[in-house]
Amino acid sequence: MKFLSELRLRYLFILGVMSLFSALFRPLHAQQPATQYPHRAPVDQYLMDKDAEITLARSAAPASISQDAAVLVLERHGYKTAIKGKNGFVCMVERGWMGAVDWPEFWNPKIRGADCLNPPAARSMLPIAEMRTRLVLAGRSRKEMLDEIRAALAKNQLPALESGAMSYMMGKGSYLTDQDGHNGAHLMFYTHVTDPAVWGAGLPGSPVGSGPYWFISDKAGHDLEGLPPLRIFTVEVGKWSDGTPAPVD
Repeated sequence: MKFLSELRLRYLFILGVMSLFSALFRPLHAQQPATQYPHRAPVDQYLMDKDAEITLARSAAPASISQDAAVLVLERHGYKTAIKGKNGFVCMVERGWMGAVDWPEFWNPKIRGADCLNPPAARSMLPIAEMRTRLVLAGRSRKEMLDEIRAALAKNQLPALESGAMSYMMGKGSYLTDQDGHNGAHLMFYTHVTDPAVWGAGLPGSPVGSGPYWFISDKAGHDLEGLPPLRIFTVEVGKWSDGTPAPVD
């Protein structure tokens, strides 16, 4: 599982996501990307053709899931619902700002992470992703974005993580990072677990990877005050959502 163990999350997911992405797990000592992204690019560089975005978003999960899922598309001020769903899943294409706040590719305009969140993730993680998106598109810096999320959490304006929250990131056409193969088919699980060893993450032969949600490292001296402990676990899968083989190391 070389790809997933070496790349750091992000889209979140992304996220995420959402992640973001997903941005995937890369060690702290890894070489920095050749292209640097210190600032947000013009908004147009993050936008897609609507039909192409719907197609990519749906590719995150097998058709048995995504065909009845809601689909979001990114517009100039945030995500909008393009297709209403029937099964509680939500599919979207995440940008780099869904990744860890200190991820070097946070502003990378090439990031396109197809993600399909299950109902618990759609209810509890998607509101954070949508808020992140609105804030960065309104011109907020990373710090300002995080400060506003802290304030919203303190006022209970954002939901707590629900048990069972996970998402599919099996889209063959995703671009998750400038590094290595740019993509990898995997599932993501959102938890309050702080010890990766509980899942056997990162051990030899394990298909499970892990990384903190807010920052690339939860030991890097970042200010986590007011932010709930969140960790993402990834499980590598050997096929894309269309059933064709995906690289597995």
